Amino acid sequence: MGNEAIALGAIEASVQVVTGYPGTPSTEALETVVRYADRCGIYTEWSNNEKVALETAVGAAYSGAKALVTMKQVGLNVASDPLMSLSYIGVKGALVLLVADDPGPHSSQTEQDTRVFGHFANIPVLDPANPQEAYELTKLAFELSHEFEVPVILRTTTRVSHSCGDVELAVPEPARVEASCEGFVKDRRWTIFPRLTAERHPWLENVQVQLSGRFSELPYNSVSGSGKIGIIASGVSALYVKEAVKGSDGLFTLFRVGTVHPFPEQVALSFLKGVEKLIVVEELDPYLEEQALQLIGKAHLPVDVYGKKNGFFPVSGEYNVDIVIDGVNKVLAELGEPSSLSHASPSVLREELPPLPVRAPTLCAGCMHRTVFYAFKQAAKQLKKDSQIETIFSGDIGCYTLGNAFPLNMVETCLCMGAGMSIAGGLSRTNPEVKQVAFIGDSTFFHSGIPAVVNAVYNGADVTLAVLDNRTTAMTGHQPHPGIGVTVLGNPSKAIDIAGVIRSCGVDSVRTVETVSLEGCIEAAKEAMEFKGPSAIVFKGNCVGITKSGIKLTIDPESCTGCGFCVKQLGCPAIFLPSGDEKPVILDSCSGCGLCSQICPSGAISEGGVKK
Repeated sequence: MGNEAIALGAIEASVQVVTGYPGTPSTEALETVVRYADRCGIYTEWSNNEKVALETAVGAAYSGAKALVTMKQVGLNVASDPLMSLSYIGVKGALVLLVADDPGPHSSQTEQDTRVFGHFANIPVLDPANPQEAYELTKLAFELSHEFEVPVILRTTTRVSHSCGDVELAVPEPARVEASCEGFVKDRRWTIFPRLTAERHPWLENVQVQLSGRFSELPYNSVSGSGKIGIIASGVSALYVKEAVKGSDGLFTLFRVGTVHPFPEQVALSFLKGVEKLIVVEELDPYLEEQALQLIGKAHLPVDVYGKKNGFFPVSGEYNVDIVIDGVNKVLAELGEPSSLSHASPSVLREELPPLPVRAPTLCAGCMHRTVFYAFKQAAKQLKKDSQIETIFSGDIGCYTLGNAFPLNMVETCLCMGAGMSIAGGLSRTNPEVKQVAFIGDSTFFHSGIPAVVNAVYNGADVTLAVLDNRTTAMTGHQPHPGIGVTVLGNPSKAIDIAGVIRSCGVDSVRTVETVSLEGCIEAAKEAMEFKGPSAIVFKGNCVGITKSGIKLTIDPESCTGCGFCVKQLGCPAIFLPSGDEKPVILDSCSGCGLCSQICPSGAISEGGVKK
């Protein structure tokens, strides 16, 4: 896998410290390092959030160590505060940031393009196209970071991070890191002040020029073909182009860019002078297109450019070979070229292919979050009945975002990690007659939820916080966090008590409730919602992805009235309602949480046996 190749490249580059925060599609890189951490003497940690992860790695790099930080593209937003200053200060050892973009997006809030961030921050960006390049460019990133004393971003996309391929390793098996670390040496350089920034900015701009020259000499920026129509592409898009134009070398010349920022102007200029037209193929932003346009203008070249800006390629979303073929054919038609590219299976029209089955995202069967959502739904109904008070439910990033789906319909806002509580606070100012409830997961609470709790207490917001504590970072593959009491390396550590943290922030009404009892959850939700001022409940339960009860529930057909209440109220994927007048059936995916049995009006659902 591409992420595994990155980890092996970092180990071969003698990385000494690896930090990060789990986020698809970047997670497997750090988890691969963990497999070799003891053998190779590498300190590895899942940090509270990406900002803390970067700052921890910075401390190591200040001491002359080689460090790697892993995150997804939205995690870079969290880390951007220290990173923007770090580009001016620089590093002494080496510091590489793996930032995995998510065109599509498959599992993210945004489709932001890290290449543009590197340009904005004056930080070099490498853009591998496959696992082999991911391995090689990781090693190059450490070399460049050490030589130029700057952080380097290794930007991947989902297809590169999660694609698999054979990788030729320079070292057959990772060995213990022999790199030395001279330790921290006091220097005014490490303390950023306006005067230091003014001194370092010219240095930083000069580094960009040096890197552009160096990049023009690297084999990762290559030209192939002999046609007068040029195509420029980077990352996995270059592979799509290569497949799309196969057999058309006489028509096209491909410039494949592996080091996207600073733009390798010298080799790019040589390429542009040999073509008459230029097609730009890239995910996501028109970064290469803008670089090419600037260079064409600066050199006064008579080259027309066809890309996103003039509508020949989609401005968003993930590309594939078919999209590239369609875009190139649009350009060829515009140019009056008699030839065009063919799809791999011209006899099958894509419009005629049957649609993929629709599988709506849903909480797992037996997920504790479903119990919490249902409890608050009932409590809110009671609050409205008793006091005529409506409720707004703010969500957050995690599995529990799926609480917005039918029939629960319990997440009405979702912005970014840790924002639910803050948004609820803002809603309380503009909707004073409405009760505000914010949901947050245990890992997200430690990531960025605590400041929002402090702010709610300090400013007296009438908000109820529901912490969904299933003791794992479930959405990204069950990584540990500070509330669990074990590190990523399996070492025991002090478990941070979430309820205790909330009390220490000044919240007066704090309860801890087990989710096995729906009645207890409803009673706790009602009490918290009736409290004036900040209140909190920590709901504790198991993630069924890790721990299953071993119990399967069944429906007694004699007692069941066929009302369908269990299906219509919970949306549990383990309860199936056949068409017609048939009664509900509980499937083998049942994890035995018992929620359906607690709400069944006729008491028809009970334990039906233990799974083998």
